[in-house]
Amino acid sequence: MLDLPAAPHRVECFDISTVQGRETVGSLVVCEDGRMQRGEYRKFRVQGLGAAGGRGRRKAAARPADAAAPARESRAKPDDFAAMEEVVLRRYRRLLDEGGPFPDLVVVDGGKGQLTSAYRAFETLGLGNLVAVGIAKRDEELFTRGASEPIRLPKTSPALHLVQRARDEAHRFAVTYHRRARRMRDFESELDLIPGIGARRRRALLERFGSLANVRRASREDLLPVIGPRLADAVLEHFARLPVKT
Repeated sequence: MLDLPAAPHRVECFDISTVQGRETVGSLVVCEDGRMQRGEYRKFRVQGLGAAGGRGRRKAAARPADAAAPARESRAKPDDFAAMEEVVLRRYRRLLDEGGPFPDLVVVDGGKGQLTSAYRAFETLGLGNLVAVGIAKRDEELFTRGASEPIRLPKTSPALHLVQRARDEAHRFAVTYHRRARRMRDFESELDLIPGIGARRRRALLERFGSLANVRRASREDLLPVIGPRLADAVLEHFARLPVKT
């Protein structure tokens, strides 16, 4: 259906996740001969022009290979396009350094805008031989480069099922990472307000209690073996001043 030069034994699929303009992350999943290769999944925290609100780290955005940002399209989400370009760029720059393996087909979650972003990353890296396809959730249509109309496969098509499976797994992996990143952000921002709680003790609290809510519920006896009496009292005093969440 895609007029590929060979059967797509190795398929790599990308998804971008952001909620309310916070913590934009990307995911990559790998499928080989119909089997998901979980050990090869990768996650990305978007750093450059695709970061939430366009306020990414300038260092990432300033690199020559990252400089070209996707064109801003009306009534779309330009940050999603920039984020997709950044993540695809980072993935295949790394594979170039490592010597592969490169996929027979790249799938991106989205339509023409996301597909254009992926091809812009390929061109930046000189990987014009890579082939990508976009899958839009609304009608499950496949978008290809240079075609004015999307491909509409029958709902029973095994080819469509393969692309959907990769897309759904990439979305699941991105959402899982996004939720964890958001929990970490909330955890760090709140504990940073407590004098004496630095990165090492914050990490110890996270490893012991798992969430900010659990730290807030912890007793002095629970906190003592983790951060000692002085900081345990500081944590209890900090949370005692906050309004009780219902």
